[in-house]
Amino acid sequence: MAENVDKLTVLIIAGLAVCGTISGLIIYSKFLAINDVLHEYITVDGLQRDFLIHLPANYTNNATIPMIIALHGGGGNAWDMEKLTNFEFNKLSDKYRFIVVYPNGIGRHWNDGRNIEEYYAQRENINDVKFISKLIDYMIEKYGVDPDRVYLTGMSNGALMCYRLAYEISYKITAIAPVAGSIPLNIYNNETPRGSISVLMINGMNDPLVPWDGGYIHFGDKKLGQVIGVCETASFWAQVDNCTPVKSKEYLPDTDPNDGTRVWKRVYINNTSSMQVILYGIDGGGHTWPGGFHYLPQCIIGRTSNDIDACKVIWSFFSHIRKI
Repeated sequence: MAENVDKLTVLIIAGLAVCGTISGLIIYSKFLAINDVLHEYITVDGLQRDFLIHLPANYTNNATIPMIIALHGGGGNAWDMEKLTNFEFNKLSDKYRFIVVYPNGIGRHWNDGRNIEEYYAQRENINDVKFISKLIDYMIEKYGVDPDRVYLTGMSNGALMCYRLAYEISYKITAIAPVAGSIPLNIYNNETPRGSISVLMINGMNDPLVPWDGGYIHFGDKKLGQVIGVCETASFWAQVDNCTPVKSKEYLPDTDPNDGTRVWKRVYINNTSSMQVILYGIDGGGHTWPGGFHYLPQCIIGRTSNDIDACKVIWSFFSHIRKI
């Protein structure tokens, strides 16, 4: 985090601090000259929570606009999430006119429900559900975000957090697209989803951290809580959404035969409500963001597939879905 702060200090060209209140929250804004993002803060439960905002090049506040909230992985932060995606969400934002928000977890982690003692956010039971809920309210009020087009994606710990949020505040989220994660076992065993929600999942079948068939998440010798299996997760949401399978396992073109992966797709649809659950499985894929930055050696996180660009797949999915 200190390294990123130092970079920000060097790169800030002009800063304008703005203080005010919206819906009882304390608001701070800094305009940063880094990839045209804003760095803003709200206070939730006495904690200052910060996030980056990328506004599209053609943004105006006189019309509602869709929003993607992108949650970083464990040990990362908002800037890392931008880099992981190769800034592709920002590029798509400029092309298709939507806002991208990159929040920061406390201590570089999200309280996704696994109750891991070594992660401060989970040990102290930080209310990240409330943070994201308040963040959505803030973006709707200040930036004109369309409440019927609020989308959530995340990587790893951020993916698990997507599932928790889908359980607990589905009424505020239109669809989720978790990458490299499945439902935390604690959430699955102890909670019931508040409502239906469309889900797109992207998972590597050879993920060395989050096991495809469920069980303990591993990083080296550490056991970091349990998740249910990927296919079980897809089937669960299909049941919640009253979806039936329309495609079994359809392989996509192997556009990069040298990356050691093949991508396949399974689709569930509710023909009455238009709810969807889509699973992209990646044969040979690791704990990675397809088409994204390979952030650690392959011996630790496995292979990155270049057969699809996760950002483009996710936006294509989101762009056709509105709140019912």
